[in-house]
Amino acid sequence: MALALEKDLDKLALKLYKKSIGALKDHELYGLLLAFSKELMRNKKEVGGERKVYYISAEFLIGKLLSNNLINLGVYEDVENIMNKYGKSVALIEEEEPEPSLGNGGLGRLAACFMDSIATLSLNGAGIGLNYHYGLFKQVFKDHLQMAGKNEWIEKDSWLNKTDVSFEVEFGGGKKVKSVLYDIDVTGYESGICKLHLFDLEGVDESLVKEGIDFDKEDIEKNLTLFLYPDDSDEAGNLLRIYQQYFMVSNAAQLIIKEMKEKGYDLYDLDKHVAIQINDTHPTMVIPELIRILTWDEGFTMDDAISTVEKTCAYTNHTILAEALEKWPLSYLNKVVPQLVPIIKELNNRIAKVNKDPKIQIIDSEKRVHMAHIDIHYGYSVNGVAAIHTDILKNTELNAFYKLYPEKFNNKTNGVTFRRWLLSCNRPLASLLDETIGKGYRRDANELEKLLRFRDDEAVLEKISDIKKKNKAVLVEYIKKNEGVELNPESVFDVQVKRLHEYKRQQMNALYIIHKYLEIKKGKKPVRPITCIFGAKAAPAYVIAKDIIHLILVLQEIINNDRDVSPYLKVVMVTNYNVSYAEKLIPACDISEQISLASKEASGTSNMKFMLNGAVTLGTDDGANVEIHELVGDDNIYIFGADSDTVIKHYEKADYVSKDHYKKSPVIREAVDFIVSDKALKIGNKENLERLYKELLNKDWFMTLLDLESYIEKKDEMLKDYEDRERWKRMMLTNIAKAGFFSSDRTIAEYNRDIWKL
Repeated sequence: MALALEKDLDKLALKLYKKSIGALKDHELYGLLLAFSKELMRNKKEVGGERKVYYISAEFLIGKLLSNNLINLGVYEDVENIMNKYGKSVALIEEEEPEPSLGNGGLGRLAACFMDSIATLSLNGAGIGLNYHYGLFKQVFKDHLQMAGKNEWIEKDSWLNKTDVSFEVEFGGGKKVKSVLYDIDVTGYESGICKLHLFDLEGVDESLVKEGIDFDKEDIEKNLTLFLYPDDSDEAGNLLRIYQQYFMVSNAAQLIIKEMKEKGYDLYDLDKHVAIQINDTHPTMVIPELIRILTWDEGFTMDDAISTVEKTCAYTNHTILAEALEKWPLSYLNKVVPQLVPIIKELNNRIAKVNKDPKIQIIDSEKRVHMAHIDIHYGYSVNGVAAIHTDILKNTELNAFYKLYPEKFNNKTNGVTFRRWLLSCNRPLASLLDETIGKGYRRDANELEKLLRFRDDEAVLEKISDIKKKNKAVLVEYIKKNEGVELNPESVFDVQVKRLHEYKRQQMNALYIIHKYLEIKKGKKPVRPITCIFGAKAAPAYVIAKDIIHLILVLQEIINNDRDVSPYLKVVMVTNYNVSYAEKLIPACDISEQISLASKEASGTSNMKFMLNGAVTLGTDDGANVEIHELVGDDNIYIFGADSDTVIKHYEKADYVSKDHYKKSPVIREAVDFIVSDKALKIGNKENLERLYKELLNKDWFMTLLDLESYIEKKDEMLKDYEDRERWKRMMLTNIAKAGFFSSDRTIAEYNRDIWKL
């Protein structure tokens, strides 16, 4: 096969570039493999069926696609061998691929994993989102501060395929826009193809963006698909988000109706042929929009339209954070989507007639529309994304709804696709697994458990350890090239990479680093050097999150330039953290930082990726950490801090006072005071550092100081245990072996079994 494949590639190279493979530069080789993959995909069958799921999400953080597609198409090894023959590698060629800017964090990465698994399990499904031209933003650091620029990624030749599908979308004030649909083919592992549908604005105008990421937020006919999550610190930004969301769901609804009609299905049977999964609250307006189309255009009565739609839509809740459970002022909706307001009022009145409980109303006393409440009342399923998260939804946050609709609530613990997070990003480990336990785990991740047979096999343990060392060496080179920071590959790699948010508590990690720095200055040196690595973007309007980044960058400057300390402690915050960076960081990690305040992290998915790649978790009993803990046992994870019940009680009683912890603990006081010390202020910005210092002392909403001493103690215990190399290797092996449960194939099979029933 390899010989025939090489001939095909050579033929294509001559056609595209009038050169043979050996004469092609890296960017031409990327163009060649892109065209070749797309050709193979055209020959793959699109998954079909009588019933289809439409997964609507504001984000699809798909990452670079070349390696993943070659693996799923079953040709990676052959292509790699051909490239090696010419002194190249797929990994090197993939550096030429721009990373699609279609998501931000876990929500978007999960959606991407889910699409991979939907295709792999040959389920009839499609993703629906928007084709953002500049994504969230490109992060750069200047003067130890986060700056934002355009994240350009769309090229003439890409994975995007333009279609002839187009719809008209109407807004308030007589505004009308036209969409254009682009598709990305999603390849299943050795199976068929599903489509990721990305709607773009026909008249989008990239020239609106001037300095950084600033643009005219009111020029709706031209700006709708420029950015993901535009700055919502003013009214124009809030309105733009509603315009974007309606643009997405109106296109989705029109596409679904179009496909129903093309197949000759009766729209009264919509729920028999369609399941719509609403991923978080951003796509909620698909519910009133479908009702509008069915009543206005298709002659349905309001009763029939509502009955049909509520049997079709299902909702995934990703958070209990109030800020992420969207509540739009009715006045905003009146401006943007006046056609939906009477429908939303009707939906609200139907609830209010039978139940006056203010907790469950769609429109509250302040005339705000609670999007999640629409989803719960007028959908047939509500799921959380980890066991503890679903329990919190049922018992506290959404308890009033759970009492009304216990049958709707169910848990679907998140998962990740092992094709990308093992086969693609850690090929040496995948090869070792192939040798030791066979290739069955690629299809059935539970087969990773077979690795436990080798728990006392010194040769296998040593190979796992060697793979980790090699991955660390690769990361050291990558960080040196990209960040200009020299790291010690023999040090412990302690990694926290995720969206920057106070509840994820990067600030607690920073306080540990301060504590460790001060200890080293006093002469208490660690047995082995520690490298603390961060990767995170802060939303442009999230001031405290940007202050935390500032503190980390200040610490990086102070510590890495201190001759007494830098041999024992290094800090690096990588720039513009994305999927590609994650693919280098995760295989190289020793300590996986999963330190959110208990009850606040719905699930997490980086915890699963790190575990799969042999890192050991340091975390609170929160989100999917709880299930990791249950799977690996007490001896293979490090848990610290207050549990979720304790935290929830603190919020209920409003009795947490951060200053009390500061006053009674010299360790906490010393670390917190360093933020505004002369040493920090000499390098940092007074306004940023003082604001963060005051936030920790006077508010600390996510209880950093509550858990800080417990965190320091547990992390130091972990560093001590790392020196027992045989024990640590067994912990690595156990984590890999127990990661099978966290395959997104398992998650999607459960969605299908319990919710979609395709």
